[in-house]
Amino acid sequence: MPLSNLNRVLMESIKLLEEEGRLKGKERVITKVEKPKQGSGFRYFLEGHPDRGFIKMDSNSYLGLNLDPELAKAEHSSSLKFGVGPGAVRFIDGTFLPHVQLEKALAEFHSKEACMIFSSAYAAVCGVLAPLLTEKSIVLSDELNHNCIINAIRLAKVPKERKFIYRHLDCSHLREGLDYCLKQAKLGECERVIIVTDGVFSMRGDYADLRRIQALAEEYNDGFKHGVITMVDDSHGVGAYGATGRGTTEVTKGDVDILVATLGKALGVNGGYVTSSKSVVAYLRETSPFYVYSNPITPGEASAALKALNLLSSDKGKELLERLASNTKLFKQGVKAIGYEIIEGEHPIVPLLVRDTKKTKLLVRALFEKGILVVGLTYPVVPKGEETIRFQVSAAHTKADLEYVLNVLKELRYIIE
Repeated sequence: MPLSNLNRVLMESIKLLEEEGRLKGKERVITKVEKPKQGSGFRYFLEGHPDRGFIKMDSNSYLGLNLDPELAKAEHSSSLKFGVGPGAVRFIDGTFLPHVQLEKALAEFHSKEACMIFSSAYAAVCGVLAPLLTEKSIVLSDELNHNCIINAIRLAKVPKERKFIYRHLDCSHLREGLDYCLKQAKLGECERVIIVTDGVFSMRGDYADLRRIQALAEEYNDGFKHGVITMVDDSHGVGAYGATGRGTTEVTKGDVDILVATLGKALGVNGGYVTSSKSVVAYLRETSPFYVYSNPITPGEASAALKALNLLSSDKGKELLERLASNTKLFKQGVKAIGYEIIEGEHPIVPLLVRDTKKTKLLVRALFEKGILVVGLTYPVVPKGEETIRFQVSAAHTKADLEYVLNVLKELRYIIE
């Protein structure tokens, strides 16, 4: 068979991933979601475990909106009206009224001139960054930026001398990068600088100081023909923290020129988007392959996302944000009180540092057996000594849920001692 040799090589690659500890393995299948009852939150049932409901502590749905009936109703109504799929890319009559309404609302939410939506936030980052990186551009990127930013830079085929990877959250090192760019500009080799960072770093829950980054950009801006542009992927920030849910820009009291985020985490739906100036968005609509040649999210998804955005700006949204902040504080204080080490911060990502691969795997398995779903990050995915279990708190968790998880963690403390 033509695939026989390739199959063998691919299976050898999979085996190597397993030996290195990087194999994700067989995916768990959720077969049913049970609604909250008697003080408990949602319970998730898995294939092969029909009689056991699990607490999901690894969900990006920070506000629990993915199961909100108002969003489901909005999506259903829109799908009946416009169909279940767009049927085309945007410029070939694949643009529906809900797409336009959502883009307008997102631009207003972020106080930007314009917005465009993508099929995912990953596609948005690649579809925004790559078209903006010219032959005389230099990109400055945090060393712990998400894979989508790393691959966006690769997609743009940026050579080594046109990228500067600065130490995590280190604005002093970022300044060194800007000084390097300035030297290149004086040689006629750099016209445009793009500083790109995650807002919230998904494996750690810490976040970039956008106020300081923007201040640095403004300080150096006049040294370049096209200026210094700041870009943030705040997919884990928007809707997850900040008094009004505007994420890292709100928490740090900073701003950026280009903001990318997702509709699929705190907003509970699907898709990604970018907000910026009218000129940037107009240019990207013409040049971004991930937008031009790919179908958008469905009209139903756009309507559900619009409902989520409106809900976030309402009294109900404020209540959800307050509950999420309260749940986060309760859980973090509880984990520390038991004696575990965590990475501090106000974001609902709670990284529990185990600092040992074997113990991390044992603790993840023990939590699973107690009905708790979490993600373990082990070497070589993270450096030796930084092995972590990532918990993600949600407004949908009840106090009883979190207290149960804390009690289990207390019971299992012996594993890491």
